[in-house]
Amino acid sequence: MKKKKIIELIIGSNNTGKLKEIRDLLPKRIKIYTPKKFKLNSPKENGKSFKENSIIKAKFYSKKTGKICIADDSGLEIDLLNKSPGIYSSRWGGKKSNFNLAIKKVYREINKKDKDWKSKKIKCRFICSLTIYWPNATIKNVSGIIEGIISKSKKGKNGFGYDPIFIPLGKSLTFAQMKPEDKFKIDHRAKAFKKIKKFF
Repeated sequence: MKKKKIIELIIGSNNTGKLKEIRDLLPKRIKIYTPKKFKLNSPKENGKSFKENSIIKAKFYSKKTGKICIADDSGLEIDLLNKSPGIYSSRWGGKKSNFNLAIKKVYREINKKDKDWKSKKIKCRFICSLTIYWPNATIKNVSGIIEGIISKSKKGKNGFGYDPIFIPLGKSLTFAQMKPEDKFKIDHRAKAFKKIKKFF
């Protein structure tokens, strides 16, 4: 594996929330590019797992730009829904990945399974698979997981995606109610990032 520290890279995502979170995790001295700068759309994510989709994205943007790419695939697994939405987390929001729609769908599906769910703890977890892809086809993939429960209603304005309905185990606030710096200390993306920090 390359020991040379990374000094510039492209973040393999067109999702503004994700771009911001990955950018905040990276050291300030790193020169960061985004797909927008190269007018690149997102590749087709046809993998069967978070890991496969993460590698598809990292490889795609690296090959297109000739730069090192960092990309993640992440999502929410809900035990009551047989681990759905899982790798289809953003697709539950329709073509535009509208997470208000996605969250409504989560509640609708949970309700179908168990009308009395609000009196119970609905277990779930956020998973992040993070990949660095070098132009010489070296790949480093790691993952981070945080367990939690589904909030009985949407709460908070911070974060993005399913953050307003995810309460980490042992906490009383949803990710969207937490200050970003508090969320970053414990979330799935930060846990994955700790495992690749040495490259930066």
